[in-house]
Amino acid sequence: MGILVLIGIVIAIAGIALLVQGVQGQQGRLRGLGGLLIVIGVLSALLSSAFVVVPAGSVGVVFNIFGGVQDNELGEGVNLVVPFVQQVTLYDVRQQELTLASTTGDEINSRSDEGLEISVDVTVLYQVAPNEAARLHQDIGPSYEEIRIRPEIRSQVRDGVANFRAADLISTRRLELQQGIQENLRESLAQDNISILNVLLRDVRIPQAITQAIEEKQAAEQQVEVEENRRRQSEIAAQRAVIEAQGQRDAEIARAEGEAAALSLRGAALRENPEIIQLEVAQRLASTIQTIMLPAEGNFLLDVRGLTGAQP
Repeated sequence: MGILVLIGIVIAIAGIALLVQGVQGQQGRLRGLGGLLIVIGVLSALLSSAFVVVPAGSVGVVFNIFGGVQDNELGEGVNLVVPFVQQVTLYDVRQQELTLASTTGDEINSRSDEGLEISVDVTVLYQVAPNEAARLHQDIGPSYEEIRIRPEIRSQVRDGVANFRAADLISTRRLELQQGIQENLRESLAQDNISILNVLLRDVRIPQAITQAIEEKQAAEQQVEVEENRRRQSEIAAQRAVIEAQGQRDAEIARAEGEAAALSLRGAALRENPEIIQLEVAQRLASTIQTIMLPAEGNFLLDVRGLTGAQP
């Protein structure tokens, strides 16, 4: 709408020039044309300044010269205001990003719990509350990022880093630091109607000597873990060998006990039935020996060849 205002002003100035010429030359036609242009220019400027277009993702905060900042923000689209009485300031209420990093020359330098210098690159995603833009405009103004958000991020990061040791910041507790900064930022900026959506620690840099010491320590711990695994494997193999030996010993003992029990039973059976011995002897004689054992009260051998007349 600013272009239309400018056009209206140009038309009004042209009308004034024609009016002056008409008065000086006593030309009624020029005076009439000049007056008409002045009216058209003024009306154009007034009407164009009465309409304000609020783009997508923004709200308009209205300042009335007679009443100050109005509570109701203007929504997206064309809005009607009182020319020269109401002034509109646009605020972006979409998600916005603010990065403090070494690449832009504004990284955050802090000190860890043990006093080591730590450099942090951080990105913060935030959003202005759409229904509270008027209060933000009244309390801080359009430069809220430089006045409020950026200094608060630096303060919270420095305070957070000071609670951790340098080694923890690049290993196990980095996420804890990030969450702590996010919670503290969210709480501190909420009173200014700024919502913190997320905090991302892009990089945490500690002194090179500390980094090297940590790497050496981790390498040593990994080597110890490897040796511990080898020792456990050796113990498992030794236990397996012991179990196998015990199993073999138990098997041999059981086999010996079984054989002893069998012999004991066999001996008892022979004692109770002596004729079993004669039967076994007969079974073990070769087939070429023609000798028969006959049971009797007195054991004797019978020569079958003599009975059959066979020659020796």
